[in-house]
Amino acid sequence: MKEPDDQDPERERPNRSKSEDRSSRSHAKVLEDAIDQTLTEGDESYFEDDDSDMEDKEGSTSSNEEDYLESGKTSQEPPAPVEEEEEEIEKKISESFFYDYTDLVAAPLVTPDSGIPLDLLTLQHSFGYDCRKRANLQLIDSNSMIYIAGNHLIFLNFKTKEQSYLRSCSGEGIGAIAVHPHKTYFTVAEKGHFPNIIIYEYPSLRPYRILRNGTENAYAYIDFNDTGTLLASVGCYPDYTLTIWNWKDEKPVLRKKAFSQDVFKVTFNPEDDEQLTTSGSGHIKFWEMALTFTGLKLQGLLGRFGKTSTTDIEGYIELPDGKVLSGSEWGNMLLWEGSLIKVELCRTGMKYCHNGPINQIMLDEGEVITAGSDGCVRIWDFETIDTADVIDDSGLLEIEPINELVVDKNVKIFSMIKMDEVGSNFWLAQDANGAIWKLDLSFSNITQDPECLFSFHSGPIEALAVSPVTYLMATTALDCTVRIYDFSSKNFLTQMKFKQGGTVLIWVPQMISYSGAQICVGFEDGVVRILELYDPKGVMVFAGRKKILDADLCLRHVFKPHTAEVTALAYDRDGEILATGSKDQTVFFFEVEKNYKPIGYINTPGPVCQLIWSTKFHSKSTLLIFCENGYVLETPYPAVEEGPDHDVVSYEIHELCMKCFHFSSIKSKILRSMEIERRQKLKEEKEMIKQERKRMLIEDLGEEKANELLAQEEEEIEEEEEPLPAIFIPPIPSPILCGFYSEPGKFWVSLGGYDSGFLYHCEFPPYDKNSDFKTQKDEPFDFCILENTEDNPIHTITFSINQTMMFCGMRNGAIRVYILDYKDILLKTLKNYWHFSMHDNNYGCVKGISTSFDDRFLVTVGADSNIFVFNLFSELELQETIKAKVPSPRLGIETETIPEDIEDPKAYSIENARRKREYDKLMKEVQEIKTKKKENIKVLRNQFLHFLVMNKELPTHMQFKRTDFDIDSKIRADINKNTAHKIQQVEKELAWDKEKHDLGLKKLQRRFRDPLENDTVIVHAIKSDHTITSYRLVKPSKYFKLKRSSLAERRQSKFERFEKEGPGKKDSQKDTAGSISIQEESIIDKGKKFRPKTLSEIMIENQIEKIRKLIHKAEKAQLKILQRKKEWEELYKSKPDDDYEDPKDVQAIKEAQTYMGDFNLKTAADYKIPEHMRINAAKKEEELGQLDSLVYRKKRHMNKCIISLRDLKLAVVEEIQCLIQELKTIHSTLHLSKHLPIPQVPQIYPDEIPEKRFQYDEETLVKFKQKQMKSEGEKLEQGRQSSSLSTGGGFLKLSSGKDGYPTTRDSLSRSSKASYGLGLDILKTMEFEKTEPTEVELEITKRDEVKHLYMQQYLSDRIQELITTFDAELHLLRHQKLKLDTQMKLSDLHHVTLFQEMLLLKNFEKQENILQERVNFLDKEEQDMQWKINETLKEMDEKKNEINTLLEQEKALYVGFQTALGENNKFANFLMKVLKKKIKRAKKKEVEGDADEDEESESSSEDESSLESDEDESGSEDEVFDDSICPTNCNPALFELALQLREKRLDIEEALVEEKKIVDNLKKEYDTLSKKVKVVGANLNAAEAALEAYQREKQQRLNELLVAIPLKLHQIEYVVLGEIPNDLSGTLVFSNHSLENLQKRIVQLQDENNKQHKLNKECRERRKMLIREKREMSKTIHEMEETVRQLMISKFGRVIDLEALQTLSVNTTLEELKIRKLRKELVNAKEMKIWEEKIARMRWELMMKTKEHTKKLQQMNDLCIEKKKLDSRLNTLQTQQGNAFQTPRKADIVAKEKITELIHVQAEQITALKEEIAVLRKKGGLILPPIQSRPEDTMKPMDH
Repeated sequence: MKEPDDQDPERERPNRSKSEDRSSRSHAKVLEDAIDQTLTEGDESYFEDDDSDMEDKEGSTSSNEEDYLESGKTSQEPPAPVEEEEEEIEKKISESFFYDYTDLVAAPLVTPDSGIPLDLLTLQHSFGYDCRKRANLQLIDSNSMIYIAGNHLIFLNFKTKEQSYLRSCSGEGIGAIAVHPHKTYFTVAEKGHFPNIIIYEYPSLRPYRILRNGTENAYAYIDFNDTGTLLASVGCYPDYTLTIWNWKDEKPVLRKKAFSQDVFKVTFNPEDDEQLTTSGSGHIKFWEMALTFTGLKLQGLLGRFGKTSTTDIEGYIELPDGKVLSGSEWGNMLLWEGSLIKVELCRTGMKYCHNGPINQIMLDEGEVITAGSDGCVRIWDFETIDTADVIDDSGLLEIEPINELVVDKNVKIFSMIKMDEVGSNFWLAQDANGAIWKLDLSFSNITQDPECLFSFHSGPIEALAVSPVTYLMATTALDCTVRIYDFSSKNFLTQMKFKQGGTVLIWVPQMISYSGAQICVGFEDGVVRILELYDPKGVMVFAGRKKILDADLCLRHVFKPHTAEVTALAYDRDGEILATGSKDQTVFFFEVEKNYKPIGYINTPGPVCQLIWSTKFHSKSTLLIFCENGYVLETPYPAVEEGPDHDVVSYEIHELCMKCFHFSSIKSKILRSMEIERRQKLKEEKEMIKQERKRMLIEDLGEEKANELLAQEEEEIEEEEEPLPAIFIPPIPSPILCGFYSEPGKFWVSLGGYDSGFLYHCEFPPYDKNSDFKTQKDEPFDFCILENTEDNPIHTITFSINQTMMFCGMRNGAIRVYILDYKDILLKTLKNYWHFSMHDNNYGCVKGISTSFDDRFLVTVGADSNIFVFNLFSELELQETIKAKVPSPRLGIETETIPEDIEDPKAYSIENARRKREYDKLMKEVQEIKTKKKENIKVLRNQFLHFLVMNKELPTHMQFKRTDFDIDSKIRADINKNTAHKIQQVEKELAWDKEKHDLGLKKLQRRFRDPLENDTVIVHAIKSDHTITSYRLVKPSKYFKLKRSSLAERRQSKFERFEKEGPGKKDSQKDTAGSISIQEESIIDKGKKFRPKTLSEIMIENQIEKIRKLIHKAEKAQLKILQRKKEWEELYKSKPDDDYEDPKDVQAIKEAQTYMGDFNLKTAADYKIPEHMRINAAKKEEELGQLDSLVYRKKRHMNKCIISLRDLKLAVVEEIQCLIQELKTIHSTLHLSKHLPIPQVPQIYPDEIPEKRFQYDEETLVKFKQKQMKSEGEKLEQGRQSSSLSTGGGFLKLSSGKDGYPTTRDSLSRSSKASYGLGLDILKTMEFEKTEPTEVELEITKRDEVKHLYMQQYLSDRIQELITTFDAELHLLRHQKLKLDTQMKLSDLHHVTLFQEMLLLKNFEKQENILQERVNFLDKEEQDMQWKINETLKEMDEKKNEINTLLEQEKALYVGFQTALGENNKFANFLMKVLKKKIKRAKKKEVEGDADEDEESESSSEDESSLESDEDESGSEDEVFDDSICPTNCNPALFELALQLREKRLDIEEALVEEKKIVDNLKKEYDTLSKKVKVVGANLNAAEAALEAYQREKQQRLNELLVAIPLKLHQIEYVVLGEIPNDLSGTLVFSNHSLENLQKRIVQLQDENNKQHKLNKECRERRKMLIREKREMSKTIHEMEETVRQLMISKFGRVIDLEALQTLSVNTTLEELKIRKLRKELVNAKEMKIWEEKIARMRWELMMKTKEHTKKLQQMNDLCIEKKKLDSRLNTLQTQQGNAFQTPRKADIVAKEKITELIHVQAEQITALKEEIAVLRKKGGLILPPIQSRPEDTMKPMDH
């Protein structure tokens, strides 16, 4: 079932026959089987249902399917089930396959059964060229070019100028064309609904391939890659789809949306086919074909402009290294690298590369060629551009072109293409101003000048006229040209160019110009020109004449009847009167016979669009006037007054009986009546069916049963009838497009807008002198329905000579021909028609249509710049060559004076000139009266002066005294006395006022003059009356200071300085320090690092590495398993529920429900102001300051320029004075006859030097007093006014009484010096004047005279040069100031608006700050609480982790104890009970806390371990056994371990209780904070709502402010009765672009709705397929699981856990213990080695000590022997010396005792040493500390 908005594709092709439709459907079926779909699921495509699209594809073939396909056949068997794999055979299109052009080409639409031939009109020639269409010039071979002309493709041989044509296949126009690189194919991209791209073979022109469904409406650009295997296309609005085609297989390779705005161009990279570039409105995008895991994708990277202004990019070129060089709107080149601008290229001196946009860039033979809108072609060095880089912060790089070619003036090069000529460098250039150029870019000595091959109209063609006597036609357009064509011989004859564009054109009737040589043209400035066409070959040829053309135009008459553009011209049937209509709402009449003498004009109620005089069949000659706003007037033949019209004040004709018809829409009534008629017919048909059924039922069932059954059916079928269409009258009248007379007083009219679709027959109401046109409403009395013209109205109508055919030009560029009966002016037979699209369907509205004088040809012109010529007969009748005859020139045409043309668009019209003349005449009469009065006064004054002179000539005694003229001397004395007294009295009275005004003057000066920076300076031109005035500039306002400092002026922050310096400096310092320390460490550790490892260390490292690898392998397997589990969990989590809804869809529905119908107007009650758009007084003051500063800078700059210009004038005047002085000196030496007139010294006006206004001296005051005394009457009054206005304006010192320029001493000195030399020569010659000159003296005199003549001429020329130069400078500066004045006015309006907004914002500022502070406070409080909540949650998570850790420790405790018990331990139960027993321990906390902990431990059974639950179950057995005594045969170590672990368990349980208590407290705190957050959030929402309401109120108050917007009249479309109303309060300022977008949005929404329906259907089909695939996958999974199970049983004998097997690794604890054992052994071995070294060292020390002791013993032995000897000698001496000393002395006795004791000690030490040596020799002996000698033993031996 079709939706109401769905359209039948068959109905969209009404111009196709049924056989063509059948062939199209059959061919579409073949294409389904032949074309392989390459779009993947990831590709972005607008066409996913290829099956349905293939049914709509057009085209058919005359070849068999065997020729079409190379391999593969269409299968006749039913499709196999999904479970079975089917081999797909890719089918390709045969290389020799071609389409039939006759089946594809669009045919004219003809009314069925009308008998109208399809070839009613045959295109003969095209004179137009759509020069503003992108890339509309392609070279197909060395001699031919192709370009688009409406619905045709033109093949033009530019050597023979022959044309051939290829029609569009869609019938809706051609979007773009391209030529294959090998020139063997060319591509035509159509326009229309899902248009096709057709590839034709050249030169056979047979359709070779058709690419379908590439865009929605039209193609913007197409391009082949460098090898020609791929084709890229980009669409227009609304999809902008970029598609890459494999065009030979008719397959789209990739497809993606290019951009959201207009795309101008797409090209492949010549070096890499996988890279493309697109450019367009405000963007450039770089594309790449990337191979991803989902397939081939088209990835785009949008160019980022950065600091460079965003620009539209027309031309670009891909460089070989991947960079892209593009143009810009301002004329510079941008070098792109990646997606960023690497550098911007300009010319030296910061000049632009081109003065305007760069439209094309080419790379040819190592040179870069750029073509711009300035008409220049420049050649650049490729290496310089390719290696260009930024050198400063500006981002600009200056380069200069190698060569440059300026094509011509007013040339705008749009595209260029190189010609295939060997050995030459010729290019064809498309000129957007209507030409095709041939350019030679060889730049050699033989380089040819640019040659214009063809010239055309540029832009829309406004009017067309055909000669009434021959095959000539004239056209005009807004390109300011009028062109003449010979359409029979297909030649362009001549053209004439003007300053303004032409708007309307007619050929002067033959009754006025018998030879048909005159053309009447109206222009957009209101001027009408009569041009005469003649053959210049018949004119007398003068020497030096240029090439003689076939025709030429000359100006015959010119006049300006209107002030706006002329829209209509018409000659009456007798050729006596010319009527002109204009948009200024006037119609002017001219008498033709009297050289177009003005008759008068009438005012119309609206802009005139068409004028038609009644034909000879009407009894009276009347003029039919059509106005655009719905008014139609009929005026009679105006009366022509004989005689001169000098006394006529105005040309307006008042008493003219005009009839008026004000069109009132009846379309809704017509539609209503048609609906009523349709319903009535439907009712009649139903009634007939009902009667027939009733009759049959009566025959079958009987009358009663039949009536009952029918009654029941009527009750069931009864439906409510829909209401009829409402009567609607458009508020804005529909515009009248064209019309024509039918009968006297009756006419047909065609309208646009709402009332289109019909031709209305109207009749004028009777003439009423008192009727008001504005209130009048009239309706047509008849109408004709026009098929398919609802949105395509008729714009222009013309008839054949015999009135049997009516030719209509349509809005969409189509031509419609209605076949009428003979003289059927009432259009009763307006039914059968022939319709065909010729001009462009989008912008090719037919502006003019006309037949030739013999109805053999039809000519049309359109807004697409195209001119088409058709013939109305078969080719057999036109075999003979036809050529138009150009009128011969009139006799003496070459000697006639050409009338002066009106070139100034501001020139007076005829009416304004007449009024100006009358005004000047009146002012002249008044001036004459004044002059006579002044002359009389002057005569009386002269008589009085003469009397005074005569009185002086008399003797003194006879002279009258001055007092004698007084009537009474006393009177004069009294008057003088009274005057003096009054003066004194007044001075006394005014003393206070004088002081007051002095103070007031000072205050005024401080208030008004002191703030001034520049006073007003008015600089006058010297020759003309032009002036330029400076701005009265005041000092900056207070808002100027509010301007924020720029980044350059602001002091850099610490962070910015760090960024600027970079971290390199500090990092380098750190790096150097670090490197030094690293070097030191490396030197220290060098020995350790390279120390050889021992065997044991190597073994340990190998064992560690082996274990590490095993562990890493197990961990890797475990990680892989965990990752897989995580992926499965995420996959299961992502599995939607049965009632799942896509969040995007839910959000979209919610937004649609919320914002449906919401246009976000600022005036809406619920408008929410975005945060970034909120404004306050501070921001507004800153905005004011920025505006003031900008205005101030611009005004100050302009004032400086004006002051400089004033100074220039002063310097010029000073120099001219010097030059005039020299001229005067030269004149004194020359004869009077040889004097040249001395130029007048330019005057310096007082307002040019206002700074000298208050400068005066005594001499100035005296002169001013004399001037006052001399002035009388009005001169006196004027003198007083001027003196009061400018106190010092005329006080300049003058060199003479008449001149008004200042003369300084410097100028006088310079002039005297300059003339000094000449003066000496003059004096020398004058000394010898009296003597007779000799021949030498005469020769010297002649030479001096020649020199003086030369100097005289030179000085005069110099003065003129100075004056001309100054005036030129002033004119240029004046033009700049006019532009600045406009900007200043706009800025003043903006300033007023900003100031009002600021005042209003200040009123709102206080309350807004309070609300904002409240919101900020609550927001901060909410953030603080949220932070606390987050911290609480974080702490809770930490505590839970600690609890889990404790539980894990508890479990590990039990596991470790179970491991320690080992297997089959008979005391395991006892020891486990000991471990689990609950005991009471001393608590650190209070008793209440203990009770809480016990309750917590009992209630939290879920958190306890399983072992703990076992403990609770076995708690009853605690009383049975005694855990204080270890049982017999039980391992005491295990019993002790159980007791220790029990203590640890109790510690863990206490920690668990404590942590749980903390967690509960945190939960309570979290709940409290959550409640507070809710309260604060509610308060915050309320505060934000209050702030938002206040902001809305502030916005509403801002909306109420009045804003001044300057508009031009054409921008105001709100018109009431053809006039702009005084009250515009109900209007809306809205852009046309936005309005068009809103209108287009309706169509977009409808399309989106259809797409959603389509997508819904596809999703359902997709869902069914997924369910089926899911079922199959489940089955496959089950089979695979069974296979895995069988494999496990066969390999392992049972089902095992593969994950456990994969994660199985070594016993980490055991291996760690082994490694620790090895390490311990290594450490012990090292320690033993150390001890062995120590023992060896001690043995060495012991040996050394023993040797020392032995040596001491030997010494002691020697001492003992010596002692014995001494004792013996002592005894001998004692015995020998007597008996003096009989008893021993006491000292000797003490010494002896000490020596004896010492000997004993030493003997003990020797014994101890021997024992120690013996002990050390034994193994395991203990070493005692050495024997310490007593302190007294260490005393020194006493001296003997």
